[in-house]
Amino acid sequence: MRSFKRHKRLTLMSKKAPKSPKPIDMARKPRGLPDKREGLIHAEQAMIERVTAVYRCWGFEGLDTGAVEFADALGKFLPDDDRPNAGVFALQDDDEQWLSLRYDLTAPLARFAAENWQTLPKPFRRYAAGPVWRNEKPGPGRFREFLQCDADTVGAGGAHVDAEMIAMAAEAMRAAGAGDGEFTVRVNTRRLLNAVLEGIGATGETARLTILRALDKLDKFGPSGVADLLGAGRMDASGDFTKGAGLSIDGVKRVLAFAEAGRATRGETLEALGTVVGTGEEASAGLAELDAITRALEAFGAPETDIVFDPSIVRGLDYYTGPVFEAVLLKQTVDDQGGVVQIGSVGGGGRYDDLVARFTGEKVPATGFSVGISRLAAAFAMAGTIGALNGPVVVLNMDRDDPSEALRLATELRNAGIRAEAYMGSSGMRPQMKYADRRGAPAVVMAGSDELAKGVVTIKDLKVGAAKAAAISSNQEYREARPGQFEAPRADLVARVRAIVEAEDE
Repeated sequence: MRSFKRHKRLTLMSKKAPKSPKPIDMARKPRGLPDKREGLIHAEQAMIERVTAVYRCWGFEGLDTGAVEFADALGKFLPDDDRPNAGVFALQDDDEQWLSLRYDLTAPLARFAAENWQTLPKPFRRYAAGPVWRNEKPGPGRFREFLQCDADTVGAGGAHVDAEMIAMAAEAMRAAGAGDGEFTVRVNTRRLLNAVLEGIGATGETARLTILRALDKLDKFGPSGVADLLGAGRMDASGDFTKGAGLSIDGVKRVLAFAEAGRATRGETLEALGTVVGTGEEASAGLAELDAITRALEAFGAPETDIVFDPSIVRGLDYYTGPVFEAVLLKQTVDDQGGVVQIGSVGGGGRYDDLVARFTGEKVPATGFSVGISRLAAAFAMAGTIGALNGPVVVLNMDRDDPSEALRLATELRNAGIRAEAYMGSSGMRPQMKYADRRGAPAVVMAGSDELAKGVVTIKDLKVGAAKAAAISSNQEYREARPGQFEAPRADLVARVRAIVEAEDE
């Protein structure tokens, strides 16, 4: 008897409905990997379209190399440790080979050019746009997943090629939405820095990279902070210590004198540089390079206000071999807490003659520039220049049992090229109006039994209605006035709604 009862109990337990999965403690997302709503998505896509239109106008062709590459093909050019997955997001495939999400669009281009060099037009001029990933510490306007929009010329040397890229970079910044005085493209050459480093005896690879990374933080830490990084090291506010390059006091002064040699015009900066870089072969070659870029920029008609020579620009990636350039957003923005944020660099590039040679063994000259679309869009959003988009016209469902009329009205609007949707929920009138407001709808359309009997529709212009409602003091007056709401003949639906949508767009 005892065993029978146990068997019966187990049988009954087995027929119970399965338990719901236990919810996790918190819905959360890793930092630096942003979720995006429609307004930001649209702004970024529009920015990419405008920038790539500039690249195409200058004769570049599109290319997409995909998001994943072999880690050794990407190379180790980020300022991080010697692990395959440091600085990048990497995993091993079933052959135990390391794969990485691309950290930029340039390293995959070098691999593509090496694989297809025999069949490509030379020089090969391509543009590309898409997401890239870096496993780095995020910050304001600095993400671990972000969009870039690049242009590169592979197979052509000479300062005029770099100057073309620099002049096009300024045009791309304007196309992206930066106005007069809101940006500058800063230019330098690694050859001059090499000359300074040779002059102070800093020829080792480790010392050179440490100095490059220290100078790359001049805007962030200022001269005193960079002086610490060039010397013994720097401790930040949290107590973390970063070991420095170990330069002598005189060596620190010479490097900083070079970095701060920028002047008001390109010509004046060249003169100042001539007094601090020495007279060696590398120094002479670097000065000649900037002089040739100056002449080419004049031929392109590039304004002095758009493009300046700035010796502090070194660029963080280690594959650059000659001229380097950086697009900087000058206007300040404000974050969610009201703090002033200087976004700074929003694009950059330079010459990288050794990158393709990693695959072929033969040096192939190359230069390129990248606009940081996500970083620019974040800056514009903080500055309030990216507003919310108008949502769709919402056709309210006035008959829960048979929504056919709402479906027909929405279809008619869409067939006329108007963005529209029929409400698909099961709520009443007030929640439907609240839904339309949260969607940013320019208008709602209603067609209940009374409207159908009269052959009309009721349309409410939500923006006009909100403006008029602000001047109404009582609920009774609001119900009687129904601000922004009117009836229109059924045949006039499209024309009346289109007028509201077009007025909102303007």
